[in-house]
Amino acid sequence: MARAANMYPETMANDNPGLAESLSPRHDSGLADCRLALQRRLCLAALYLMLAVLFNCEAEAADKLRLAVQSTGTFAWELAIITERGLDRKAGLDIEVTELASPEAAKIALMGGAADMILGDWLWVARQRNLGRRLVFAPYSTALGAVMVPAASPIEDLAGLQGKKIAVAGGPLDKSWLLLRALARGSDLDLASQANIIYGAPTLLYQKAANGEADATLNYWNFCVALESRGFRRLIGMNEVERRLGAKGPVAMVGYIFDEGFARTHADALSRFFKIAAEAKDILAHSGADWEKIARRIGIAREVELALYRQAYIDGIPRRPVAEEAADARALYRILAKIGGPDLAGNATELEEGTFYQNTEMVPQEH
Repeated sequence: MARAANMYPETMANDNPGLAESLSPRHDSGLADCRLALQRRLCLAALYLMLAVLFNCEAEAADKLRLAVQSTGTFAWELAIITERGLDRKAGLDIEVTELASPEAAKIALMGGAADMILGDWLWVARQRNLGRRLVFAPYSTALGAVMVPAASPIEDLAGLQGKKIAVAGGPLDKSWLLLRALARGSDLDLASQANIIYGAPTLLYQKAANGEADATLNYWNFCVALESRGFRRLIGMNEVERRLGAKGPVAMVGYIFDEGFARTHADALSRFFKIAAEAKDILAHSGADWEKIARRIGIAREVELALYRQAYIDGIPRRPVAEEAADARALYRILAKIGGPDLAGNATELEEGTFYQNTEMVPQEH
């Protein structure tokens, strides 16, 4: 019976002082504190778990955009800015970059479905549309090359090119060369037959010009900058050629190229990309530190050359509505199609409506 008496709390407490202590109000308070601390820990753990799930979902929800770019081009510079500043993450984009050695390799990547977007010119887009491939173009840069001559050259105008050796980057169907020929024809000068033309790769022709192996050279803008920094002068810039041929402003010959179907299904992602692309351009235009990185990347040691590069880049940022760009492109296309013939434009004599993507939201900054 005595053992049964221990079933009652009071008796148990009297028989066991330690147990009595554990059943005291002070112990009840301690248990409550433990429960509160545990609840707090559980709440924090739940919060961390929710945040982890949220961030993971956001990462999974990021729209993927596959870009094929030249490793040495300005697009690669801008993409580096986008990555370093985290602009892609803020825009909810997962940008996958494949660096390639040439524009032709990028075209193959786009046509083969290995890339969603590349850089190229609207002339190539027009040709592809004529062949049934529904590509579209969005302006990227108005930076163009020029006809460069040595500082002491006696050549002062296009007429002075008659009978001279002219190095032309690209080939007979290069858009700048065709536009230059069209302008010269207005003065009854057929450069293709009345001058000695050398076609070749831009780097090779830059070296020939620097070594004095050509009287004049028509090259891409970056090689023109390099020649200018070495004392060459511009006989005529391609922007001036375009203006004389009827363009109302600087024309973006180079732009983003992507499929029309991709544009329909990824319109929002493209809009976000164009916004951060414009932001990257603005950052690069204002950041001397970033240009120092670029100088090291492309091997520019002289400040005067870097300053010319930077100014040419800034001048090439598109600042006009896409509709105005498209209108000038249509005017220039008629000229190009006429002088280039079927080898250039196929059967199309007009730039097809819809070639220019109209939903871009790039907001350029004035400098």
